[in-house]
This record gives sequence, C-alpha cells and structure tokens, in this order.
Amino acid sequence: MSDRRAFIQKSAVGAVGLTIGGMAFSAKSYGRIIGANDRINVALMGCGRRVSSYYTALKDKNNNVDLVYICDVMKHQREKVGKDLQGKVDGKATLINDIRDVFADKQVDSVFNATPDHWHAPGTWMAMEAGKHVYIEKPCSHNPREGELLVAFQKKYGKVVQMGNQQRSAPESIDIISQIHKGVIGTAFKAVAFYSNSRGECPVPKKAPIPQGLDWELFQGPAPRVEYMDDIWDYNWHWYGWNWGTAETGNNATHELDVARWALQVDYPEHVDVEAAKRHFLNDGWEMYDTMDATFRFPGNKIIKWDGKSRNAMLTYGADRGTIIYGSEGSVFVDRGGYKLFDRKGKLVKSSKSASTEAGTALGGGGDMTDTHIQNFFNVIRGKETQLNSPIEQGAISQMMCHYANIGFRIGKSFDVNTKDGHILDKDGMKLWGREYAKGWEPEL
Repeated sequence: MSDRRAFIQKSAVGAVGLTIGGMAFSAKSYGRIIGANDRINVALMGCGRRVSSYYTALKDKNNNVDLVYICDVMKHQREKVGKDLQGKVDGKATLINDIRDVFADKQVDSVFNATPDHWHAPGTWMAMEAGKHVYIEKPCSHNPREGELLVAFQKKYGKVVQMGNQQRSAPESIDIISQIHKGVIGTAFKAVAFYSNSRGECPVPKKAPIPQGLDWELFQGPAPRVEYMDDIWDYNWHWYGWNWGTAETGNNATHELDVARWALQVDYPEHVDVEAAKRHFLNDGWEMYDTMDATFRFPGNKIIKWDGKSRNAMLTYGADRGTIIYGSEGSVFVDRGGYKLFDRKGKLVKSSKSASTEAGTALGGGGDMTDTHIQNFFNVIRGKETQLNSPIEQGAISQMMCHYANIGFRIGKSFDVNTKDGHILDKDGMKLWGREYAKGWEPEL
C-alpha cells in the first residue's frame, strides 16, 4: 500500500456538489451519472459463495451492464466465476487478483463487494475514492467506526452505495412496513428478530502451508498480519476470532434487525443488554458465541430483541428466520416469504405470500429479492430512480445494532448508548469502537 496516497490522488473526484433524491453528489460525480440507456461497467470483488447471487442480474439484458473484471485473491474462485459466466453476460471480463488494479481503471463504473467482512468497508471506501459506485454486502462494516467512515466517505465523494440487505427491496416487506407506519397494528412497540440454523462442528485451525493459488497477504488486506492456519481463508473465517469476521450477528442478524428497526422507525438504542455464549461442540474450532439473546431499548419505550441460534435449528417462531412486530392493536410476522397480519386477539386478518425465490439460511443465498435490489442500485446510478432502497447511511445504523451486540458479548456487560451519535457510554465498549489496521491500510478521510 506504499502507493495508496498517489492512487487516491489520481483517482479521487471533487467534493463540491449538489443533492439528488436525498443523496449528495459531487459536481464531478454528477457529471458522470450514467444515462438511462448507457451501459454500466461492473467489477466483481470477491468470488465466494455470495457471488452467484449476482448472476441473474448480470445476465439480465434490461440492466444493460458489461462485466469487465472478476477479482478474487484465490485463483480457482475467480476462474470458476469466469467459466460460469463465459458467453452468458455482456463484456469481456478480465480475471484479476488485486482489486487495487481494478480501482485504478477509470472505465469501471461500479463494484460489487462480496469479500470477507474485514474487507467490506475498506474495499468500499477505496472504491469511492477511485470514483466507483458500490454495492456492498452485509455487514457493511467490521466495527462501528467503519460504519461512520463509510457514511463520511459517501458524503465526500457522492457515490451511489447500496447495502446488500435485500429485504428492503421485497414488495411484500415494503407493503407491510408501510401499513405498520400507517397504524395497521396501532402503535408498534416491540419487534423480535430471529435466526435458527444447524451449523455443524468447526475444525480446529492448525498451521499449514498457504493453499496453492491463494494470495494470503492480500486476503488479510487491512487486517493485522497473522500466520496462515488451515481453512481460515474459506467460509470458517466467520468463526475464527475477530480479525476478519463479525460472528453470526454480523453475518445474519443484519437482515432481521434492519427489518425490525425499519418497522419501529427507530435509530440508535438507549440501552443494550446481551446474553451470549458458545453452547455447542465446545471443543471445536469455533471461537465466537453460537447462541445469543440481545435486547435493544429505544426512546419512546420501544424494544427490539434478537434471538440468534447458529447451531440449533428448532423453529421457535415457525420459520428459520424472520421478524415479529407487536403493536397495540395487532401483530405482524414478516420474512422473506411474505407476511401475516393478526389482530389483537390473534386472528389472522390478512396474509401475502411472496413469489420470491430468495434463500433463507442456505450459504450464499440469492434470488429475486437480490435481483430487485441490484436493479434499484443500477437505476439510481442511471438516474432512473431517485432513491436507494438501502442507502449506506441507513444500512450503517442497522449494522450498528450488530456491533453493539458483539461488543456486549465481548465486554461481558450491558451499556447505555448516546442516541444522537450512537456512541457507547462505556469506556470498555468504546475501546472496541474501531480496530487496528495493518500498516499502510489505515483509512484517510
């Protein structure tokens, strides 16, 4: 990263600008807004399990995109995506290892960031510095400070940044949340967000040679350097400590907690209380909690609860994931399959079943909610729509709830929160507000 400053200076756009549809655009970035009939040049950043969820949108001729780069630090992953999409999408994609080379290419208009968690925010602000729009997967940040930085970078560079909490684009979710806001269940006062999965035993990491084709140095990127341990680079990095992952809460609670916050129309909580522990396969390599119960109390006597079970698939609420919203005159159950509306006596009043094929707990996920979310991203870039369904300033607040839960687990105590800026009113909690970066990778705003 010794040339990072020069790269930023060469690629950055100006900061003086205007506002369109509630989003700040710089003068230069406004000039580069793509016309409704113009192609968008897309780069894929990260070719793991999530990348296949983009295939349908990339193949859709109505989206009018060219795929110009397929980037991943593991050779066989980028090659697989290249084979998957060869002859099926427009554009002549170059397979590439180093995302910084992609950022330096001015023909790239947008980046899909589906890297491990520790790369999400740094990869996104580097892309914005280089003048790219970004579709960033959840979690949008590895820690609270990165959420603040993402919002600040977006305001400075005026790029379109959509967080990949795709339920915000689900017609049934939009419909029922609108009804809740209009009073269909009276005053909404509580939401229970939940997730249940049957993840199995996790190998104990052991020293091993770096796998052939893996750029371990670049995989670590912004994170402090450690020696390679067997199968850390693959999906299990989620559970091997805090250097890369954000545990199950960052991995999955983002979706349901976002729906809960959306329904209750709340931002930062006043108080956070967490009970979490590792309850299963006690001697395996999983270093995080696998079971969590978190409570977030908000102004106006509103409350959100998170019930997360990574390795117990009991369908406590009748589904593997979803959100229940309670109001003074009724209740709503909403998930990716649609919603059910109940009156105060528990009678089903109305239901709407989604035609969506969006995956629930399957690794990688994908489906038409994702397709619609991506289309919204493209349409805002083109100016065909004025509002993102999940702009980064909203995504970052929802992500903050996941960080609060993780911090509560790590410090082993409850804490209060400043509802104006979201900062934790506990010195131990604030010690975990940011993270240490590898030398040369520190953010500069």
